[in-house]
Parts: sequence; structure tokens; C-alpha cells
Amino acid sequence: MARVSQEHLDARRRQILDGAALCFARNGFHATSMQDVLKTVDLSAGAVYRYFSGKEELIEAIVTEVLSTLGDIFKGATTESPPPLPDVLVLRVLERMRELRPLTVDGEWMFPRLMIQVWTETLRNEKLGAVLTPGFGRVEEAWRQVVERYRDAGLVPEDVDARAMARVMIAVVQGFAVQMVLFGDVSEDTLRDGLRALMSVGGPSAVGGRDAQPV
Repeated sequence: MARVSQEHLDARRRQILDGAALCFARNGFHATSMQDVLKTVDLSAGAVYRYFSGKEELIEAIVTEVLSTLGDIFKGATTESPPPLPDVLVLRVLERMRELRPLTVDGEWMFPRLMIQVWTETLRNEKLGAVLTPGFGRVEEAWRQVVERYRDAGLVPEDVDARAMARVMIAVVQGFAVQMVLFGDVSEDTLRDGLRALMSVGGPSAVGGRDAQPV
């Protein structure tokens, strides 16, 4: 019998995760059955259950993977000196997620819908909440380190609350995702321009503004 390569196994796992994510984003967790997932990925039940025991495990795997990816992207920004300003960094994250999770239906990027489904499910699913909490903490920690690099470069005051700023930036992305899903006419350009406008409050030399100089 031919030995199955790790590359093949990884590709099959990716196929299942992407298909399940698309189903969940489109119809929600509760309205999606394993039969829906099987139909979307065009695989037998045996092929899918070889990787995942069921819907709950699929959900947990998707959430864990997405949060890990987000944390890695932000973590990478801390190696730059200084890191990109928020208007650049947030868009970079969105662009990277589009590359990694290019799930679309009729031209609509489905990842924001998936995010909202995850947050909603966490309210009733303690096990998923136990997965989400440390993953969120990793993203927050990465953002906090970015803020500290801003501080080291003199782009924010010495006494800035790095954790508070990290939480606000996460909230900006979360709120943007909600608007994309609910209204559909909100683009990444809107997010970039809005962040730049906020960063300019106080005049050209405002701390964190595009023309700010180290303090």
C-alpha cells in the first residue's frame, strides 16, 4: 500500500477546515450539520472523521488556528523598528488574513462572518470559550508589545497604558468586522482613513499622528 505523504495529509486537513469554515460562516454553527460539511468538501464521512471527531472539534480547530495566525502576524510587527503605525498595521493584518483565508461567497469575504459566529457561540459554549480566551490573550499580548515598541521609538508617551491601547485596537478590528457583515459597504480604505483621522487629532504634531516626531 502506498504511503500517504505528510503534505497530502496537511492538504486534506486544510481542505476540511476551509470547507467547514465556509459552512459555519454562511449558515452559523447550529444550522450547519456534518453532512453539510461533507457535501462542501466533497469527501466521505470516513475521510473527514479521520481528522476530526465532529463539529465541535472542527470549530475549536478553526478558532485556535485563526487566533494563532493573528498573533503571529502582530508578533512579526514587533521585529520592525519602529513597528508600522496602526493604520498600516491593521490593514496589513486584514490583507494577510485575506491571503490565508480567502473564503468567499458571491464575492463577499466570509471571514468577518465567521468571526461573529465564533463570538456568538462562545456565549453559550464554555469549551469554546476556554479556547478563545488564551487565543485572545495571545493577540492582546502581541499588540501590547507593538505599543511598547511605539513607546521605545518615542511615538507615544512614556506613561501610555499599553494593555489599554491594545484592547482598543482589537476593538477597532472587531467593530470593523461587524460593520462589514451588517452593512456591507465598509471597506478597508474606510478603516485606514478613519484610523489616520483619529491619529491626527490634536494637530500635525499630535502623538501617534502620521507626522509625529519622537518625544
